[in-house]
Amino acid sequence: MTEIPSPLPGTFYQRPEPDAAPYKSKGDNVAVGEVIGLIEVMKTFIEVKAESAGTFESYLAENAAPVQAGAALARLA
Repeated sequence: MTEIPSPLPGTFYQRPEPDAAPYKSKGDNVAVGEVIGLIEVMKTFIEVKAESAGTFESYLAENAAPVQAGAALARLA
């Protein structure tokens, strides 16, 4: 299992917009560099990208939750 860490502190979002589907669902393939979420810092949104390929298992951080730098956001198999 591989965990995708937060690159910086802020608010984590699993969706590109409030009414949209999450970026990834259990069983989805994830490629290196693929966006799995967003971190908001001072009204600026930064894409969180996978650093390794795998199969998406789950989000470990809740949607719209505050996270610290290095916190695990999602897990890949």
